Amino acid sequence: MFDFSVTRKLMPMLALASAFALFGCGQKEEVKPVASAPAPAAAGPLKIAFVYVGPVGDGGWSYAHDLGRKAVESEYGEKVKTTFVESVAEGADAERVFRDLATQGNQLIFGTSFGYMEPMLKVAKEFPQVKFEHATGYKTTPNLGIYEARTYEGAYLAGVVAGKMTKTNKLGVVGSIPIPEVIRNINAFTLGAQSVNPKVSTRVVWVNKWFDPGKEREGALALIGQGVDVLIQNTDSPAPLQAANEKGIYGFGWDSDMSSYGPKAHLGSAAIDWAPYYKKVVGDALAGTWKPDDIWWGVKENSIKILSPSPSLPADVKALLDEKTAMIKEGKLTPFQGPFSDQSGKEIVAAGKTLGGKDLKGINFYVKGVEGTIPR
Repeated sequence: MFDFSVTRKLMPMLALASAFALFGCGQKEEVKPVASAPAPAAAGPLKIAFVYVGPVGDGGWSYAHDLGRKAVESEYGEKVKTTFVESVAEGADAERVFRDLATQGNQLIFGTSFGYMEPMLKVAKEFPQVKFEHATGYKTTPNLGIYEARTYEGAYLAGVVAGKMTKTNKLGVVGSIPIPEVIRNINAFTLGAQSVNPKVSTRVVWVNKWFDPGKEREGALALIGQGVDVLIQNTDSPAPLQAANEKGIYGFGWDSDMSSYGPKAHLGSAAIDWAPYYKKVVGDALAGTWKPDDIWWGVKENSIKILSPSPSLPADVKALLDEKTAMIKEGKLTPFQGPFSDQSGKEIVAAGKTLGGKDLKGINFYVKGVEGTIPR
């Protein structure tokens, strides 16, 4: 591939040399730029692109990000021009899409899936003048920042409700891909339930896809067959909630408000509101103050919420949910505060201590009460 960065560095010297030559010959023609050099960004709205791993209408993860994109448009109007590309597979296809978007003049690009990390890093180095933001990643560069939502806080709050509502004391999770983000959510859901009902246990079925309604449904049905009567997922479609609704058990929505997909089953949706973060980043880019960062927002920043709690929740359960939410918001409660142990009974965090930092971001074990093993 031709290295345009070399051309950019040589342009000023070439142009200066050309100008002196023309001046010496007495010519008045305007000096033309080197033909192969990229044109400077045109004045006008900030061009912003979003890349989604699933369809924008998935009802969950990608849908939530697109709501954030629309919030940016509403906030900044003609100052911005946004676009999105949906259903982009992680890997080589993602690299092509990010490169195309940068070539098309987008000045700020959001990649919204963990598996986009390496493709984004590669493209970010090729386009140092473009700002990149990667959701759920852990690597940064001078023009690539990372951001994440504390989804485990929503999982914990859902667990509190689940622990109060279960009759069989068997909870279920339809898991996507066994990365720390998802393992963290499974554990937080279990710890939340155990905080109000020490008898509960959690079963997990892994589907190894972010978005596959068929596999998600199969996983949900398998858990229901094991006696689970409250179900949550860390996948992107409403299929698990729909299965719960069909089979007459309880369920939660994930990432977005999924109440309409399973109204009889729906206890609440552990949702992400990306709008606060996206509006901040775009505002910084417009003001010229953007810089790469490592951001992790949650309940405190109004990025994590339990949406549409069921009107059939008993009054004491709704009050408990509100109380726990307020405690997290005020910093009086964190889901991974001790004491708690792993599956073997080994104490991970002692009373009065809290799991945080790299240990929390890199979590690779199940807490006591989660059955089965983590796939390798």
